[in-house]
Amino acid sequence: MNFKLGEFFCGPGGIAQGAIDSKSIKSVDGKHFSITPGWATDYDLDTCATYAQNIHKKQFKDDKNVIHGDVRKLDIAKLPPCDGFAFGFPCNDFSLVGESKGLNGNFGPLYSYGVEYLRAHQPKWFVAENVGGLSSSNEGDAFKIILTALEGSGYKIYPHLYKFEDYGVPQSRHRIIIVGFREDLNVDFKVPAPTTLNKKMTAYEAIMFPPITPELSNHDFTKQSEKVIQRLKYIEPGKNAWSEDIPQELRLNVKGAKLSNIYKRLDPDKPAYTVTGSGGGGTHMYHWKEDRALTSRERARLQTFPDNFIFYGSKESVRKQIGMAVPPKGISVIFSAILKSFAKIDYKSVKCSF
Repeated sequence: MNFKLGEFFCGPGGIAQGAIDSKSIKSVDGKHFSITPGWATDYDLDTCATYAQNIHKKQFKDDKNVIHGDVRKLDIAKLPPCDGFAFGFPCNDFSLVGESKGLNGNFGPLYSYGVEYLRAHQPKWFVAENVGGLSSSNEGDAFKIILTALEGSGYKIYPHLYKFEDYGVPQSRHRIIIVGFREDLNVDFKVPAPTTLNKKMTAYEAIMFPPITPELSNHDFTKQSEKVIQRLKYIEPGKNAWSEDIPQELRLNVKGAKLSNIYKRLDPDKPAYTVTGSGGGGTHMYHWKEDRALTSRERARLQTFPDNFIFYGSKESVRKQIGMAVPPKGISVIFSAILKSFAKIDYKSVKCSF
């Protein structure tokens, strides 16, 4: 069976690329199970263009299966049906960075539109994604409310905190993924066991192999001020702007942030720290050796996007798209587990976190 995928908050296509990368699974009785990206929607125009041209191989203006719009204004009942549904609902209000307003923020309630789609169209399965801070937002009440709503839509749910560096992603990125199977199908899901628990991919391996050549897209270098360049010269790999080696005149006049990632260099022997989509000076991620910020292509590699995946829009728009995306390599492991579940093929697994 080929599952057609529908998406809310699709971003540039990390989830869809992961679906493509999950390949086809053949059951013992010869049936094939696969996932094909179908329709998707997002409120950001550049993101829609990136998705259309990379996932559907079409210009956005010619792609009727990429819907540009605010999910709050969509007629959900009239949206196309799908077999599998994915929604990485916005994490702004659940992140541990910032005010963490949870369900009381502008973005927190947006999960409910995914729930509305599930209730209206009843796809066979769904995947919902958010930051690890979701479980503690609103003193844990937000997570309980969301799980109850998803379960009440007619699904058996399997929430788990995935540490993507344990699944081949060269980045410490911890995300809650909720997999749901429609109850009447009598199919059970198991959380796939880590694949790289004892041999994590490092930032060095991701960025240096194969070498990034000049003709690759999104590989523009950020212009650094002389002061930033001089500051970086005193920062060792894995250290940040509060290194004791930095001369006083080059130190930042910021209090209470000594454990932050501001002007933090990557440690080439470890997975990178979390790629983000926004932030001011010092938050662009920094090379372990060269005195500069990473390029968008280097950040895309840490997010496991293939080199032929082109991001459209301004430099800041591309940074946002990459930082907000779901790493394809991480989510593809989960999609493969979904396919194996339907194909009745056993695989190594671990217990759900929650």
